Amino acid sequence: MTSIRREIPWSDRELLNPEPLLDREWIVTNGLGGYASGTISGVTTRRYHGFLIAALPAPLGRTVVLNSILESVTFPDGTKTQLSGEERLSCSLQMHGACFLTNFRLEMGLPVWRYEAKDVAIERRVLLRYRQNTVQVSYTLSGNTPVKLDLRPCLRFRPQNQPVTTSLGTSYAVRFIDDICEISAGPGLPALRVLVEGHDAPFTLDRIRLEELIYRLEANLGYESREDLWSPGYFNVNLAPGEKVVLTASTESPDIVRALTPDEAFAAELIRREFMLNAVSPKARDGLAAELALAADQFIVIPVTRQHDAARINARGDEIRTVIAGYHWFADWGRDTMISLEGLTLLTGRYAEAGWILRTFGSYIRDGLIPNMFPEGQEEARYNTADATLWFFHALGRYLEYTKDQSTLTHLLPKLLEIVEYHLRGTHFNIRVDPADGLLTQGEQDLPLTWMDAKVGDWVVTPRRGKAVEINALWYNALRLLEQWCRKAGRDKDAEAMAIHAGRAKESFNQRFWYEVGGHLYDVVDGERGGNDASCRPNQILAISLPYPVLDENRWLPVIKAVTEKLLTPVGLRTLSPDNPDYKPRYYGDIKARDTAYHQGTVWPWLLGPFIDAYLKVYPEDKVGARKILGEIEAHLSQACIGSISEICDADAPFTPRGCISQAWSVAEFLRAWVKTST
Repeated sequence: MTSIRREIPWSDRELLNPEPLLDREWIVTNGLGGYASGTISGVTTRRYHGFLIAALPAPLGRTVVLNSILESVTFPDGTKTQLSGEERLSCSLQMHGACFLTNFRLEMGLPVWRYEAKDVAIERRVLLRYRQNTVQVSYTLSGNTPVKLDLRPCLRFRPQNQPVTTSLGTSYAVRFIDDICEISAGPGLPALRVLVEGHDAPFTLDRIRLEELIYRLEANLGYESREDLWSPGYFNVNLAPGEKVVLTASTESPDIVRALTPDEAFAAELIRREFMLNAVSPKARDGLAAELALAADQFIVIPVTRQHDAARINARGDEIRTVIAGYHWFADWGRDTMISLEGLTLLTGRYAEAGWILRTFGSYIRDGLIPNMFPEGQEEARYNTADATLWFFHALGRYLEYTKDQSTLTHLLPKLLEIVEYHLRGTHFNIRVDPADGLLTQGEQDLPLTWMDAKVGDWVVTPRRGKAVEINALWYNALRLLEQWCRKAGRDKDAEAMAIHAGRAKESFNQRFWYEVGGHLYDVVDGERGGNDASCRPNQILAISLPYPVLDENRWLPVIKAVTEKLLTPVGLRTLSPDNPDYKPRYYGDIKARDTAYHQGTVWPWLLGPFIDAYLKVYPEDKVGARKILGEIEAHLSQACIGSISEICDADAPFTPRGCISQAWSVAEFLRAWVKTST
């Protein structure tokens, strides 16, 4: 069986400073959008940390149902310590013989902790069963001494994106069904069922309230950060060397929970992951690429929130799939899904799911637009985007290159022509082609429509109303793709119309967007104040990187040089050149400070994908040089979220990871670029 492993060892010296244990995080997901996540220390620092954040139907959405497990170990001499959490960190610095975390690792993408004390070691593993809201946490003892292990589940049912003071129930009721402790918080809410398997484990009913736990990251970000948790009691297990015990917690029915033993569930998940790796591109079956292929699996989900849509899509013989944009707090976004599609699904051999995703989004097209996002716990989509629909053409183009799926193209072709018609005559949010030059313009007061969408109150931090450079690169690419598809379908008249629109857009683009003084492209022309924005931003790279580049070839090299000199970092591209007075080197502070910096310098790893595409068009024989550009990000996989890539990083060294700890397009585009630069 394939073995993909990433190890994070800790020395005694490093343990004297617990900060690395607090800053590095882990995540396991379940294919529904639910997850378990925390710091590798066990200290909860975010409202999103917990052993089970369940993905539930609307109106609940993803819901925190099991926040933590207090794990205490008692040795035969009466010494007692915590395996994880705040108390363990303080004890480990003061008590001789406390349980030290000596190793954290991922095995096939699944987290393993090793704690050592006296002459024993305990290994803990966390698994979410695929397509279930079920977590199992196992503890295996090795060494020469038996121990007593107490496991106390702690909880507060609340929506994951709501403040920590929010509660979905006023009180908790506990009942026992055989060996299952069932905890309910009120009508309309699922019960949490907790049991210990693999060993005799009596439960002691001992209700307590843990008051004012402080989540330091929430405090630093300006959110409510103090939460009270409740526990019904604890399981007590006497473990001998070589024995294992598994705590299972689930919102599923008892029959579903018992359908597999913990060992069977773990074996099944390893087999699933092995099959997954066997399906990926041969260039991504080992090493860093294989790790990212495993990470890619986290984002492809069945959106259980949207049950009505699932019924409609299933009725025509399809299955509903989408992409979670990032963990912990993002739901599914149209733009992120289309940018990520090739890396997440096509390179990993998940062609059927890629088709389902495209046809799912095709079913949501309204007035020439695909959805921008689906808000957490809601059925209705929002359409406030100017670029997601154009990325849809690109994603479909990549899908057809891999699969030659003519039936999907035939199904979607009328909708694609309708999209272009809406853009030509104008659709929502002032998205329309300017008849004066054939370029696509967009913009609505106080509403950001491009991917640079930070907004503070009524203030749009990066106003890009007008003719944005990447929007027109995507528009031209979409027209050329549609021209090609119409010709193959025998729709020559439509193909000629697309060719005319594309030719006019390209001519105008090259006349309007070249900024001679800076040697790069304007970011926006005909902006909201009537002028052109000469800010050096990474959006211009799409004018080269897309399959049909809109920029004349004689200007590719100066653009690559400008982006390399001003925007390229070891972990991605800056969103603004450091010589711009609005440049912000760090993304930190409260929400206003962070949103001010979000696209004003902050580095985005996903942009390495388009940059490598453009670089290899200019230097087609230099795959070695392109790989060097990517090589430094490998260290990132041992930083923020072990085994994954963050949403963003600070713009200056040391390029501290920020934002979502695991981001779909970061993983997808880096994986795609890594495979593309393989020699």
